[in-house]
Amino acid sequence: MSVTPGPRDGEGHGLLVPLDEARAFVLRSCTPLSPCEVSVGEAAGLVLAAAVAADHDVPPFANSAMDGYAVRAADTLAAPCRLVERGALMAGDAPTIGVGPGEAVRIMTGAPIPPGADAVCKVEDTIRGEDGTVVIGRPVTDGENVRQVGDDIAAGSEVFACGATLSPAAIGVLSSLGISSVRVRPRPRVAVVATGDELVPGPGPLPAGKIHDANRPALLAQLAADGFDPLDLGQVGDDPAALAAVLERAGGLVDAVVVTGGVSVGDRDVAKVVLAERCHDMRWMQVAIKPAKPFAFGMLSSTEVPVFGLPGNPVSALVSYELFARPGLRRLAGSTTTDRPRLAATAEVPLRRRPDGKLHLLRVTARARTDGTLGVRPTGGQGSHQLRVMADANALALVPDGDGIEVGGSVEVVLLDPSGPAAEDRTWPS
Repeated sequence: MSVTPGPRDGEGHGLLVPLDEARAFVLRSCTPLSPCEVSVGEAAGLVLAAAVAADHDVPPFANSAMDGYAVRAADTLAAPCRLVERGALMAGDAPTIGVGPGEAVRIMTGAPIPPGADAVCKVEDTIRGEDGTVVIGRPVTDGENVRQVGDDIAAGSEVFACGATLSPAAIGVLSSLGISSVRVRPRPRVAVVATGDELVPGPGPLPAGKIHDANRPALLAQLAADGFDPLDLGQVGDDPAALAAVLERAGGLVDAVVVTGGVSVGDRDVAKVVLAERCHDMRWMQVAIKPAKPFAFGMLSSTEVPVFGLPGNPVSALVSYELFARPGLRRLAGSTTTDRPRLAATAEVPLRRRPDGKLHLLRVTARARTDGTLGVRPTGGQGSHQLRVMADANALALVPDGDGIEVGGSVEVVLLDPSGPAAEDRTWPS
């Protein structure tokens, strides 16, 4: 595949590939997984592969929205008025009595509206007498406090379109319709393998020149947080044969593979070499971004499973995951929304950088300010090894090529935390 010439890398590594071009290459290759039928109880977070329509109304009968008295609205026009209490209806009861002129039926929330009644007066506006009557303290209108048939969902209507992601509330909706299973795209299973002779898996003393493996645990946790099914394939050294064996084994187990390390320009960056041998349509790129410039992507020739080659520096690995792997995996899952939310924000401190032909992705804290705007400031140093700073960030600020952004300047941010930006210190009113 030809590479559209981009800006030249200021570090002397040749032409840079534009970010949009690199992302488009990935997304073209990631097609949704074949659909399957799953129970509604297992469908949360999955994407519908077929629309869902309602076969009956919800609610299926008119019912009370309040505890009170079912009445004829016309009987309350001259309220306060006294009506004869004819009985009581609880939620789950079938109505066996009606409401005639001058009558009322005591009713609980969710109970069916009895024949003849057209409104409910809430219990707080009534006084129950000892002589079998009730005083209605104010006029009520026709339909007041009544949940009408199909008020939530009308029979025959499309409830969720094909491509909708099923939230917990959506699971409740499906259950309210008595639906037991749905046709969805399966949750992608994703293998993670870390490469590098310098890595030591797990705890314990570090030999000279070694570091603990942080990328693999972080990516496994991020995959799980994003709703994918992670598979830990461990760590391999800078050994082409060992990595090739892991890739071939992974291809028969998963829907995608994430490899970290070995995709840059070093003498022992073997992952890109192995991927070139084992994948078709493989492309190794120097993307016009900082961090996460080196990136490789291709399809395993033996199984057509996509392989994402991410950088070895911890921050670069997570940023590359956000820009390339997560969107591709969401496409596999059938989602039409591949990216996290992007919002306009204001720099609360200068966001400094030097011109180098790249988009810089600064790790920042985004917070909602009391004036309704979103403010951002860096969480610390911006080195690609400074994982603690990444852990403290809830957003990435997209700072275009140039000298940076001054205080008060506008900057686009990608929200990483699904709970949204932090808020200024405020308390809820008591």
